Amino acid sequence: MLYLLLIFVALVIPLRYRVRVRGLDECIKKGRKGVLFLPNHPALIDPVIVNLALFWKFRPRSLVDIKQLRFGVLKYLEKTINMLPLPDIGISGKSGRDEVLKQINACVDSLKAGDNLLLYPAGRIYRGRYEKLRGNGGVARILEAYPEVRVVLVRTRGLWGSSFGRAKGYQNTFGEVLVSHIKHILLNGIFFGPRRDVSIEFVELPDDFPRQADKDEMNRYLEKFYNEDAPPNTYVPYVWWERGGSRVVPEPDAINVAVDTRSVPDEVRRKVYERLHEVTSKKILKETDTLGTDLGLDSLMVAELHGWLQEEFGFQVNNPETLRTVGSLLLAAIGESDGIEPLRPIPPEWFAKEDAGLLLCPRGNRITDVFLRNAAEAPNFVLLADQSKGVFTNRKIVLAIMALRPSIMAIPGDRVGILMPACAMANVVYLAALFAGKIPVLVNWTVGLRNMRYCLDNAGVKTIVTSSQVIDRLEGRGTDFTGVKEQFCYLEDIAKGIRLPHKLRCVLASHFCWRSLRRAAVPEIAAVLFTSGSESRPKAVPLTHTNILTNLTAAMAPLGLRRDDCVLGMLPPFHSFGLLMNFVMPACASLRVAYHTNPTEGDMLARLIAAYRATMMVGTPTFIANILRRANSEQARTVRLLITGAEKCPEAAFALFREKCPAAAFLEGYGITECSPVVAMNHPGAAKAGSIGKILACLEWRVLDREMKPVPAGGTGMLYVSGPSVFAGYMHYDGPSPFVDFEGKTWYRTGDLVSADEEGFIFFKGRLKRFVKIGGEMVSLPAIEEVLLEKYRSEDVPLPLAVEALGTEEQPLVTLFTVLAIDREQANTALREAGLSPIHNIRQVVSLTAIPVLGSGKTDYQSLKKLTENGG
Repeated sequence: MLYLLLIFVALVIPLRYRVRVRGLDECIKKGRKGVLFLPNHPALIDPVIVNLALFWKFRPRSLVDIKQLRFGVLKYLEKTINMLPLPDIGISGKSGRDEVLKQINACVDSLKAGDNLLLYPAGRIYRGRYEKLRGNGGVARILEAYPEVRVVLVRTRGLWGSSFGRAKGYQNTFGEVLVSHIKHILLNGIFFGPRRDVSIEFVELPDDFPRQADKDEMNRYLEKFYNEDAPPNTYVPYVWWERGGSRVVPEPDAINVAVDTRSVPDEVRRKVYERLHEVTSKKILKETDTLGTDLGLDSLMVAELHGWLQEEFGFQVNNPETLRTVGSLLLAAIGESDGIEPLRPIPPEWFAKEDAGLLLCPRGNRITDVFLRNAAEAPNFVLLADQSKGVFTNRKIVLAIMALRPSIMAIPGDRVGILMPACAMANVVYLAALFAGKIPVLVNWTVGLRNMRYCLDNAGVKTIVTSSQVIDRLEGRGTDFTGVKEQFCYLEDIAKGIRLPHKLRCVLASHFCWRSLRRAAVPEIAAVLFTSGSESRPKAVPLTHTNILTNLTAAMAPLGLRRDDCVLGMLPPFHSFGLLMNFVMPACASLRVAYHTNPTEGDMLARLIAAYRATMMVGTPTFIANILRRANSEQARTVRLLITGAEKCPEAAFALFREKCPAAAFLEGYGITECSPVVAMNHPGAAKAGSIGKILACLEWRVLDREMKPVPAGGTGMLYVSGPSVFAGYMHYDGPSPFVDFEGKTWYRTGDLVSADEEGFIFFKGRLKRFVKIGGEMVSLPAIEEVLLEKYRSEDVPLPLAVEALGTEEQPLVTLFTVLAIDREQANTALREAGLSPIHNIRQVVSLTAIPVLGSGKTDYQSLKKLTENGG
């Protein structure tokens, strides 16, 4: 089988590439065992060409990115050609470091045993005309362990500009490019297509190579060899009738985003610089210093920094590759990340014609019914988009639902977990679960392992639909799935199990017959979400179709949304506001949404706004302010509506909105998961600064004092609401009821203090529940406190500690007040052992002789804050 495949590849390669090999005969004369081949890496196709040249005489083993083995054609050949899988540090982060070191040791053992090894020193394909090894240390580690190994350098020329590379500024998958080349070969009559000239040169390692030097000196030597007379970006036509012939084209634009670190607190800055001094031994550091080229950190060392940032500051870094400079480390330490990936072109069909017609509110009783009606009216309307999957029309969504539905129906039980970030496939999976008769339970992975397990058990979830790529990336960011991973059902495995006949039936049905979806037994509950756990454990909130659709209709009515509007979807579906605005609203109101999985990547999101011409941003003030800080006026030009919630908008953020989007309407609102979730919003043309707007028309409301008496206008009291968008009660909950009865009806007690003026505008005054917003997530202070009290409370010291948030609203410092000798490391170790995520970490410890208490015996948190304010 292998030999037949190699013969086939050997016959196909010359149809596009005119390959010349030099120096291989001299290598063969010196022996064919125990050789370490070190090639440059201009494109995804060069491993195929180099392996083809070497296979018959050397049969080398290759270190291969695990993504290629898992998702590419190589998955069928891994065992046959004895490849060595290598984790992508950019995804796996610190968790992949040990595996990388293990594989390097395996490489050394393989070479000593006489195997030949193909290893790419750069670890990634070219980003520009020249090979850059940065601080990578794979070669140095192998030579340190096996100094006498025979080394052959391999220099490939002619592939910079290939569609298998990144010369156009972005990278298509190997499969996508392969399919396009097959089409071109057929169009050219197989044998008559233009050829790209490619040369491969094999050179025995010169005597002047610095074998005993450090990795930086080795890398500079290799770069000089690879980049000698490097050819420019060369375009070669794909069909013989294309005019212009082969030609040099401009190099791709480098993405160099200016880093603004003014918002980084001095204490955070000091800790980051101390760590860098320790790691690099360099005394002088600049924010513009690159971690690889300037500081000499390889990918493993950057992965260690990545893990340290998460443990020290609690914010998850989406991708270690975004940690490029000292400045980017500083931003990551306060929960902001850079997105450095070039954007793939947006398909022309995405851009809707200008249409000022009003977007219609949902009409129907179930989310699935409303979606099908909209899809039937405009099956070719492009609704969803992201950089990973491109664009989805209504028909393509229906096709994907039909393909997935049988697999989800086969999952035991009536509930299925969904663990996915904001992306087009998350929307598809959510709808497919409903059409499969399953209740979608949206899993929040940011709450930590302890709370995640509790949520899944409480909701009765046995199976969680997710993606292996999502899990790899989350584990790389430090998320622990111990004891949960066994419940995962990966979309990649589902896709593998879908047979061709079923695919063909779904294609036909998506065009001609949607009867199976219209007749689906859709559950009454449309989603199960979880609270932030302000009373130490999250509570499961079941929301019906009526709850959500009523809320959506009432929230949309005053917004005046247009048919050509487009929202930037960055909030994940486990956020109630994210589920409503970025998932249900597109499906039920035909509002186009362009997704991005990480709401902290401000510069990437700013570029996406411009690329997709987004007109709406929905999120927390922290997330939106981070985007606009990175955006220039041109990038934000299309934005006409900013909707924020979940936290009070700081004055600095409001000033930034006015500066970057002067023509946009800024609408602050307020919501609660239990209310589906929007409770109050400002409206375009009817907004009041500092308020959270007016209560939605679908809700009745009261502001009452402790004696359940109405509070006069301007007075502060508890907010109570009642209406069809309010949930019916928590699942499997035996605590005190959140409902009260008065005036002959049932009201939901929000737990939030507000005041209302004469015009009905609501002003948020504070929460009785104790939690803070960190990195866009609600962090429960009682949850942290409970874990520490369980560990440190004793008969001798019944109240040894308390947890409160100091600092500012934008940069809260979770502070441990204690009468015991507990340091930060001990406290955070206890939190990690209890399964809380790094975002719950203690930031500082304050020692006291006694914890202040109220007359009731409860902790006096106000006094704790005053102690620090007064320096006591």
